[in-house]
Amino acid sequence: MDKKHDTYFTPGCTASWWCTLEDILWPEKKIIEKIKYTADSFAQARIETAINFGFHVRFDFSNYFSQLHGYYAAVCDELHKYGIRFMDHYSCNHVQRPRNMDEFKKVHRNHRHHILLFHDPQASAHAQYEGHFFNDLCETDIRDGSRGYSRNYQLEVFCHNNPGFLDMHMKYLARLLKEVPLDGIEVDDMCDYAGLATCGCEYCRERLSRDYGREIAPFGDESFWGDTRSRGEYHWGNYDNPAFRDWLKMKSDSVAGHLAMIKASVRKIPLMTCCSSSGPIILNSLALNLEKLSKSLDFFMLENCGINTGSVDWVRMDPEALQQKDIAAKRGDAPAMAISYSIYGDGAYLGWALARFWGVFNWSSTLNQRLEKDPDDAHEISELIGGYNNWEAANSDIDFTKCSDIAEVRIASNRYCRENGWRDAEGLEHWDKVVKWAGSLVENNIGYRIVRADELADETALGSSGTPLVLDGLACLSDPQFNAISMYLEKGGKAWISLPFGTHDENGFPRDKPCSDYLDKNIQKGLEIIETSTAGNPLGNLLTSGSFTPVAERLSGDSRWALRLRTSGSGNQIHLLNRALSAIPHPSLRDNSGRPILAGIESQSLDNKLVYRIDSTRFPMSRPELLSPELGPARRDVQITKSGRRSCEYTIDLDGIGIYAVVQEKPGEKG
Repeated sequence: MDKKHDTYFTPGCTASWWCTLEDILWPEKKIIEKIKYTADSFAQARIETAINFGFHVRFDFSNYFSQLHGYYAAVCDELHKYGIRFMDHYSCNHVQRPRNMDEFKKVHRNHRHHILLFHDPQASAHAQYEGHFFNDLCETDIRDGSRGYSRNYQLEVFCHNNPGFLDMHMKYLARLLKEVPLDGIEVDDMCDYAGLATCGCEYCRERLSRDYGREIAPFGDESFWGDTRSRGEYHWGNYDNPAFRDWLKMKSDSVAGHLAMIKASVRKIPLMTCCSSSGPIILNSLALNLEKLSKSLDFFMLENCGINTGSVDWVRMDPEALQQKDIAAKRGDAPAMAISYSIYGDGAYLGWALARFWGVFNWSSTLNQRLEKDPDDAHEISELIGGYNNWEAANSDIDFTKCSDIAEVRIASNRYCRENGWRDAEGLEHWDKVVKWAGSLVENNIGYRIVRADELADETALGSSGTPLVLDGLACLSDPQFNAISMYLEKGGKAWISLPFGTHDENGFPRDKPCSDYLDKNIQKGLEIIETSTAGNPLGNLLTSGSFTPVAERLSGDSRWALRLRTSGSGNQIHLLNRALSAIPHPSLRDNSGRPILAGIESQSLDNKLVYRIDSTRFPMSRPELLSPELGPARRDVQITKSGRRSCEYTIDLDGIGIYAVVQEKPGEKG
């Protein structure tokens, strides 16, 4: 583990600072007045860090960097008067280049948040910065030699291996940091949105040959590319071919190398990048590998996407949140945050509540600009989130950097399975099994954490906890990982293992014998072979058989309230978040996928008088009280009665509360 993380600040309550095209007109008086007004509203909303949102595809604005940097410097100066920090946020490796009128209209429907001031087709041939023509920096489409293009975002994509691009970006960063007194920076899109059609440029081919001794096969060669006729380009590839696997690894190596250059340039200024997912195989096609990127990052952000009605199904994002939280923790306890998008108040509240439930910092953001036009009743983010930030400061100001989740189970999420594209006989991947386990644990109010590749190879780390280790679908396993797991088991550690286990090594090559053949229940007495989570209910079987006893057990009340236990030096906490949420769709607004915008949220929970039996030796509390923004400043006592030598019953009254509540010690008291 890295030494304790050293950054200038933790983000605290964070919100997006939205720009519009007219801001490029700084220093006009109207723009100065807007900066002052917005900074004051942020201060009233107790926002501690503002993150730029707009002028996103940064090199589209290369002709206007003086005006743009002057604007950002003015924003910093005004925010700093209130003690509010400012982080820039931009995409470095794209230029907006719709290729026809349909694409031109599409980008204006779906991506207004980029601020769309891009070159026309004739001017783009001459567009450049620091002597580097943008057309010369783009990825090469392997199919026809054209410039790499993202149809999802109407972008042409710069190559992470192109030395001209890297030189241009580093020179821009140096200028940005000289001209704007930034407190932090998010360099976005550290991935490859052009997907598996790129990149076939000379620099990528040289790197693949140098680092892996491979060549890119001609497009259409099914032994390398797989089925390219009936499958979308993000799903191409023959993972049985080691050359294809190595090509994917080279692509993510290239992104990580670029990010390392960025970190060397920004030095001690905290660096973050965007990541909305860190688990599934599809990330390989985007060259997005957060674990490779983590060495260069100071903050870790989960983009909890969604402004539509599907946002209420929050459990599906829980393992992503905890995995990124664990990646941040192993980076020397780096701050972790979740950005949650919203259009209306209930969505903003749910995002705020999710961050509290996950134990991370909250980045609140509207996303009106992903709609064709701003709603007539659009709100500023300070309006949507200010009440919750102020309630938190007055009633429940928890420092999550000093808290620890009660983790009763550890779920292994091994990136080797993802990188090598492993799937089981039913076509399900390792991450599917992680997600299923996480959902079962949330439903049963059992705390968990994610264990990743490096920790699986560390016998000391595995043995530092007595909690069971879930090894479900770990087909790709390295020798150091298997040796560490074996020693952990031989020393009395507990593991629940489903097959296959270790049928392949970390590079995706089949083993002569699977690692499971070397397991010995007679010696490794904590070993339990279970069915996979995607084929049955292994957790339910373990609970029914008495093989596992959780810290908290619900005795009565609606089972759809999720409970998470957290400890800290200032007192223990119980966070409660409702799974029985029903979305109220907007009658007319739709997102770009056609789904209704989330206009409101209703609770469907039926019995909100909850009783839990909690192991008091593992989670003590003395004088707990219930709080929720939905109750305003009111507080409710939580009744505790002893129900055995080791346990107490907690009676928690959630009447009138629909989304979130916290049980914490009364001021001056702690467990």
